[in-house]
Amino acid sequence: MLATTEQASADPSATLRTRDADRTRQTILRAAMAEFSDKGLHGARIDTIAERAGINKRLIYYYFESKDELFLAVLEETYADIRDAEAALHLDTMAPTDAVRALVAFTWQHYHEHPEFITLLNSENLHRARHLQRSGRIHQLNSPLIQTLGDVLERGRRAGTFRGGVDPLQLYISIAGLAYFYLSNQYTLSAVFGRNLMQPKALSERLSHITDVVMGYVLRS
Repeated sequence: MLATTEQASADPSATLRTRDADRTRQTILRAAMAEFSDKGLHGARIDTIAERAGINKRLIYYYFESKDELFLAVLEETYADIRDAEAALHLDTMAPTDAVRALVAFTWQHYHEHPEFITLLNSENLHRARHLQRSGRIHQLNSPLIQTLGDVLERGRRAGTFRGGVDPLQLYISIAGLAYFYLSNQYTLSAVFGRNLMQPKALSERLSHITDVVMGYVLRS
């Protein structure tokens, strides 16, 4: 039995045949997401990712040729996660004002509940997006959201609720930025202004502020 186990461990293809490929890949990605989020691209180690995932390191290289390829796959997975969750909101079925409010609240909550998304993007920005620039998925993942938001804005304009000329891409960047900056800089902002900006009351006030800012921009005066 020991010899058989050692043989399977030494042979990635034999290991692959005994595991569910999708589940194994997801296990690797989730472990890598945690490691990259904690330590960044350069600080992360494949050995540690393998330990987190509870698998043989060779199996990681079976699915992903290098640490850079694994990092790119993790980035794509984080974007896929947020885009899938946004799609589940069904913004296209909501009244325009409700849809924009829902998108603002969702974006804030997702960033707050998934700090790994922020830290991974911070790491990729340090590398000037050299991984995402090679991605074959990233545009396909993000374009539908902008299209949906554009449709929401147009419905609101036709109804006389929203003003015209609102660029959905610029609007989404503003929504994301208003949430992202606060959370990614929570420690320095709290230290500089002498307030714990992560207390529940402060978080609630921030969401209200973001919502007011965005709605004040899109609503027709």
